[in-house]
Amino acid sequence: MKLSQFKFNLPEELIAKHPAAHRDESRLLVVHRKSNQLDHKAFKDVLNYFNKGDFFIFNDTKVFPARLFGNKEKTGARIEVFLLRELNPDQHLWDVLVNPARKIRIGNKLYFGENEELVAEVIDNTTSRGRTLRFLYDGPYDEFKSLLFSIGETPIPDYMKRKAEPDDAERYQNIFAQHEGAVVAPAAGLHFSRELMKRMEIRDIDFGYLTLHNGLGSYRLIDVEDLTKHKTESEQMIIPEELCERVNRAKDEEKSICAVGTSVLRAVETTVSTNGRLKPRDGWTNKFIFPPYEFTLANSLITNFHTPYSILLMMVCAFGGYEKVMNAYEEAIREKYAFGAYGDAMLIVD
Repeated sequence: MKLSQFKFNLPEELIAKHPAAHRDESRLLVVHRKSNQLDHKAFKDVLNYFNKGDFFIFNDTKVFPARLFGNKEKTGARIEVFLLRELNPDQHLWDVLVNPARKIRIGNKLYFGENEELVAEVIDNTTSRGRTLRFLYDGPYDEFKSLLFSIGETPIPDYMKRKAEPDDAERYQNIFAQHEGAVVAPAAGLHFSRELMKRMEIRDIDFGYLTLHNGLGSYRLIDVEDLTKHKTESEQMIIPEELCERVNRAKDEEKSICAVGTSVLRAVETTVSTNGRLKPRDGWTNKFIFPPYEFTLANSLITNFHTPYSILLMMVCAFGGYEKVMNAYEEAIREKYAFGAYGDAMLIVD
């Protein structure tokens, strides 16, 4: 398929800039793959489409405050630094993006914090991602990390076109988030409240966790029409053996396996065997999924509504069927569903 096939007109006012008042009260559009039926529901109705023993797979990555604002030495120019990945804890080395990039050179120093209590030096500007910074800090590592994150802001997506607010620290985070390392929240999980998780337990709907640290790769623009020529950025992932045993047992019992979010779908498709068995993994994935694609494990998917041309939209179309998903998006726009991380949700079932 071609990039141009994933174009649609998304009205600016449908991009959610703030979360719903309550996590599980977003809207839910249910797409039935076999019948083409569409149901309009509230998200808290999602469990009505599942039965005892069905299995939900969540991504328990934790978003860290990755966006910092500092000042360049001598000129005092304001610079935005987006932390991508810690490269070396002992040397306080970080892989970062800087904006405006043209103002930064190797050897430049940047000052962060109200009292400029944290200093960083640019040591490399040749990485594919942007820059490498060394933070100059002599104290204990835990003290440095605490200071760094106290200066940082919640990295809400740029398409929200606003500054992060105090509430974002909680709401741009899944309630079950545990392992720090993401700069993008797994948005499908944001709809799950403690009450909804408790109802899952009462109904004997099983669930477990893998970890995939979402990076910015899914937000980068694809610059080739031929999708086979696009290369995605690698993301770190961990699929524990215990999860594999439970998922495979549910699969053997012919239970429904629900991937909560495209990050989960990407992770399991990276390691699943040809006969549909989930295998443990501690490593990286750069898997790029677009139609046509044959999925071998999950048979249902919860996801948010994504932007035109996005990698995430392509993955959803691969799972639900290109025409079915694009028709559902037309319906969502007509019915004024909210798009983006803080938006409404879609459930795809057979």
